[in-house]
Amino acid sequence: MEENKGFIFERINYIILAVGVVVMALGFALMVGGASEDPNVFNPEVYSFRRITLAPIVIVLGLGIELLAIMYRPKK
Repeated sequence: MEENKGFIFERINYIILAVGVVVMALGFALMVGGASEDPNVFNPEVYSFRRITLAPIVIVLGLGIELLAIMYRPKK
């Protein structure tokens, strides 16, 4: 058996992992905001398209990229 003393993944896998983390961070950044200055006043901006639909889609896309990075096997 061949003994591997290096990293588990190749360099491209780590690059794809980093891209996935950045995409998920972007999704969480899209969710930020919408708070009301006065806690007694409701702000409907909390339920905007960006926070309710777009941000979760971007986060799931980032998770898919992470899965791809783990499963990807470069050709040697």
